[in-house]
This record gives sequence, C-alpha cells and structure tokens, in this order.
Amino acid sequence: MDRVDCVVVGAGVVGLAVARALALAGREVLILEGERQFGSWTSARNSEVIHAGIYYPKGSLKARLCVEGRDRLYAFCEARNVPHRRCGKLIVATQAAQEGDLSQIERAARDNGVDGLRRLTAIEAKALEPEVICAEALLSPDTGVIDSHAYMFALLTEAEAHGAQLVCNTKVERLTPESGGWAVHCQGMDEPLLAQLVVNSAGLAAQALAARTDELASDFVPTLHLAKGVYFTYAGRAPFQRLIYPVPEPGGLGTHLTLDLAGQARFGPDVEWVEAVDYSVDPARKAKFLAAVRQFWSGVDPERLAPGYAGVRPKLSGPGEPAADFCISGPEAHGLKGLVNLFGIESPGLTASLAIAAEVALKLGLEAAG
Repeated sequence: MDRVDCVVVGAGVVGLAVARALALAGREVLILEGERQFGSWTSARNSEVIHAGIYYPKGSLKARLCVEGRDRLYAFCEARNVPHRRCGKLIVATQAAQEGDLSQIERAARDNGVDGLRRLTAIEAKALEPEVICAEALLSPDTGVIDSHAYMFALLTEAEAHGAQLVCNTKVERLTPESGGWAVHCQGMDEPLLAQLVVNSAGLAAQALAARTDELASDFVPTLHLAKGVYFTYAGRAPFQRLIYPVPEPGGLGTHLTLDLAGQARFGPDVEWVEAVDYSVDPARKAKFLAAVRQFWSGVDPERLAPGYAGVRPKLSGPGEPAADFCISGPEAHGLKGLVNLFGIESPGLTASLAIAAEVALKLGLEAAG
C-alpha cells in the first residue's frame, strides 16, 4: 500500500481547516475530495456570515468553538488579507410578544462569553437602520461577513505550503483498520492507501462513510437529518448597513437579510425538512419570503426579489427536536485509534472552522498550531 501520515476526507471549509492544522503540526496530509473542486457542497451554499456565538446552549461545542473560532477567523483574515467585514447585525423583535425571546438570546450570549451586545429600543434601532421595523432589537457588533471561497483558498494554500496535497475526483468508499493505521479504499483505485490518521470531514456524506468504516459500532453513527434552506437574491442596493435577523425559528435562525462584501442583499435561508439532497429553488416560494421579509422591512420591492440558491444542512436533530450540538467523535469515544468523525457540522461551522480543526488535532494527540 501507498502510505501517508494523515488522510482528511472532504475538502469543505472544515476539512481544509483540519488539513491545514495537521500540516502545521508537521504531518504529511492528503485531502481526498469526491467532487471536481474543493468546497462545492455546504461550504458554498450558506450565508457567508461570521457568527458572534449568540444562540447556542451554554457549555455546548457550538457555543465554545464559535466564540473561539470567530476570534481565530478574524485574525486569520486580517493577517492573510482574506476579504471580510465586521459589519454587525440587528436581531429584531418585530412585535412586543417577542421581546422575551430577545432577553433569552441576550442571556445565552452573555453566558457564552459574547461581549459588546447592546439592547436597543425601536427608536435606537431605527437610528442605525432607518428602514427596519421592530419593537426592540439586539445589536451584535462582532457579527460579520466573509468571502468563503477566498477563505477556503487561503486555507488550502497554507496547507499546501506545509506539504498537504488535495486530490479531487476521489471518493472514499470504505475505511478498514489495519496494523499501523487505516486502509483507505477509494473508488477506482486497485489498492487502498494506508494512513496512520484519518479525519472523516465528509459533511453530508459523513454518516454514510462512517457506516462503511469497519469495526466502528453503529452507536457512534448518529442519524442524519437534512434541512434544506432556500435563498432569494435582491437586485440593486438595499438600504441596510448591517445584517437583519428575526428571532430564531425551529430548525434555523429565521429568514434573515444578509449582505455580501459588495453590499448586495439576499434573504434566507428558510427551513424545509427533506429526504434527499436537492438544490433546486422553487420560484413559488417568493410569496413566503416576501411575507417573512415584510415583518422587518415594509419597503422590500417584490419585483427585485428573485430565486437565488439553496443549501442543505447536515443536522443531527429532526423536526420538533431540540437543536443538536456538533459531534466530534474521536478515539476516546469510539475506541478506534487514529480516527475522528465529524458529524452535524452545520452553522456555525464556517465561523468555528479553525477552532474545530484545533479540537480535531488534540483528539489525534497532535499539538494544534495557528
């Protein structure tokens, strides 16, 4: 067998961050990606928001890794000139009955160590964003936006500078424990690779690969739930400088307004539980989006709203269930040396990516760097 120190399966934003961390730790790293290019699944189909760490339960991995990852991410972007902007956002209670929700969000954020939040009256919110409709709002100054493709390219460039290699069009079909590591069986290859360490960062396909990992008990493969989120784009400029979020809804953060680095607005994602990955966007959903947006912006022009794109989130909780945490399952959990599985890495996965990578390195007994 050909031998390599580490194999990272999946070249999404988290897989690339993990590969970089392992390469910086001095390990030989091979990144295996089934698609033609890196970052073409969930990493390319999201809001490109740098989250502050507001919504997640105290003590959860999402809470800790989002706050830690946010700080790492801003520092990474500033040091490497990755396009980003710390624009801030308003979380709005569009009616008085939701003000208690804002209080709950504010308490959770402070419990997570999120500083700088400010409660605003409707008048104070309109002083910042004259077009917004709200009864009250919560200002998060540390929320931002990022060029996710430029970020992934920077991660890959740095990983490659430290010896990592990306191999696309290479689907990993099975993992088998061998003396001294793992046999990595790839589609179209006569012989498997032998890797000392393997990280399953396959995103939407992580559970499928884990189910084909010999000697991994099924108890350590959580059920995958697919939550589709659709985005609509907005032609021309929108009169906002910050992101506008309603209070969260079951399964997601509600249909919100985000801005790209050029100031163009988009709305979404909504939440639809699906049985299979489907990136189609039904134009008929426009009426639902308009109704949601008009809750916080009455001036939205229906003629400028058009179907955009869709993403699918790999969730570990289903409809009506409490939101599940990230699952970073290493040898201390499943008992198989040299293997880490990443399950349910949805939002805030992009924000937390560098912190997740450091966590993976520690689970593999490596000193995380950078």
